[in-house]
Amino acid sequence: MTSTPRRLIDVSHTIEHGMVTYPGLPVPVVSDWLPRDASQARYAPGTTFQIGKIELLANTGTYIDAPFHRYDGGKDVADYPLQAVANLEGVVVRAMGRAGRALDSEVFRGWELKGKAVLVHTGWDVHWRTERYGTGHPFLTRGAAEHLVAAGAALVGIDSLNIDDAADGARPVHSILLAAGIPIVEHLCSLDELPNAGFRFYAVPPRVKGMGSFPVRAFAVLEE
Repeated sequence: MTSTPRRLIDVSHTIEHGMVTYPGLPVPVVSDWLPRDASQARYAPGTTFQIGKIELLANTGTYIDAPFHRYDGGKDVADYPLQAVANLEGVVVRAMGRAGRALDSEVFRGWELKGKAVLVHTGWDVHWRTERYGTGHPFLTRGAAEHLVAAGAALVGIDSLNIDDAADGARPVHSILLAAGIPIVEHLCSLDELPNAGFRFYAVPPRVKGMGSFPVRAFAVLEE
């Protein structure tokens, strides 16, 4: 008897040449380092290869933040053990019917969050790659961040431009969550395809030293 394959749901954006993630930040430059035509001189007749090159800001597409992003001397993305960013029990907290942009602690009340990846579904990803995405986004409040830390959340993600209010230079949510060692994943998408619970979440960055943020292929595995 064969078991039914578990369903995989991609919740990360595709990175493309010239795309804007956050207004005002440099865009990725995707190019050939070794074009296929030029490779013909290196290999046997009929054998070609392409070697690509990408100039990429760490905060591009769907990415994860580590404490070093906010704190000098904090742990960077290479310091995350796999158990901190992979195979996490996940929950999706729906915030589609919000009254305003600010999402406070009451959004999370009544949820069992200890040890879980908490993904906040605002629906803002519908504006991805438009001017609208960069202004007026929903965000978490300081009180929400404090509640998530007290509740023992293992990771917090959001499908929005920033988990903080971009107009607040103090960045309280980043400051509170990263001080507690809780990874943050921003610019998620397709959270409407996930159930409220019953899945495992993955957001694994490469082990690059000296980086406080880095793109991830974020995805969920639905449990049988």
